[in-house]
Amino acid sequence: MAPASPPVQPRLFGTQAQRRAQLRVVNASRVGLSDLYYVLLGAKWRSVFAFITFCFLAINALFGLVFWGLGGVQGTDGTYLDHFFFSVQTFSTVGYGAMFPLSKLAHGVVVTESVISLLMNAMVTGLVFAKFARPSARVVWSRSAVVCDRDGVPTLMFRMANERANHVVEATLHAAVVRAERTKEGEPIRKVVDLQLIRSNSPTFILTWTAMHAITPDSPLYGLTQEGLASQQAEIVLTLMGLDDTIMQTIHSRTSFLPSEVSFAHKYADVVGFLGTERVIDYARMHDVVPARLTWALMGVDRPPEN
Repeated sequence: MAPASPPVQPRLFGTQAQRRAQLRVVNASRVGLSDLYYVLLGAKWRSVFAFITFCFLAINALFGLVFWGLGGVQGTDGTYLDHFFFSVQTFSTVGYGAMFPLSKLAHGVVVTESVISLLMNAMVTGLVFAKFARPSARVVWSRSAVVCDRDGVPTLMFRMANERANHVVEATLHAAVVRAERTKEGEPIRKVVDLQLIRSNSPTFILTWTAMHAITPDSPLYGLTQEGLASQQAEIVLTLMGLDDTIMQTIHSRTSFLPSEVSFAHKYADVVGFLGTERVIDYARMHDVVPARLTWALMGVDRPPEN
């Protein structure tokens, strides 16, 4: 029997789809409909439109059934489909006049449906406005981090770019490594250790930004190779925040790197150049890396890891 392959390290700070695929929560209290607004606010537009359409059709199908069963609606041919259309006209306040209620019972159902329509329209309007008004960052992160010599010091580097090419004022970047450790009592814990950046803020983030962490003897990464990071189940987490000068709101973006996404003895390919007097950023090379010098001894490693 072939040996079992080691489990893939789950990404703690990934996208919502990655968390759903790699993280399972059990025995948690169920919030149900009380958290529906939060779920819809974070859902994709197509999911929100599908949910709104479903609710609209379901409510009108139910009221159409009530009108059909009670009767008292003038102008219909007596079929359920006509009563469904009458419910839609009532719910949307269109009121063409061809169909209208006659009995007091039918008028009572119209009042009930009108109240529900008022509440649903208010909630849908608020939800759509909130989703449109949410500030978002168009930050492109490199797919991998790199480690190479910079000014004679082994340096961990991350690259990001502002895809909108507008000003993000006072952009601040925070970096940390989350890794598995054991206490003196032998208890396993996940510890968050800050990574000191050479420059953690930018007065105006408009083009690209390569953030750097020097791997010196006081660095949490000193003495670690890719295999060492993997043995600690380490994940490097980056969080960027700043003020978008177009919408004048705070925006944020984050990413993370697993050990397999850290390229040692490599550097980023240049993406900024000039075409005549015009500055050009080539996003096609945003993720490209090229071999570079890395002095392993300066980062506490006797030799590079074997391939």
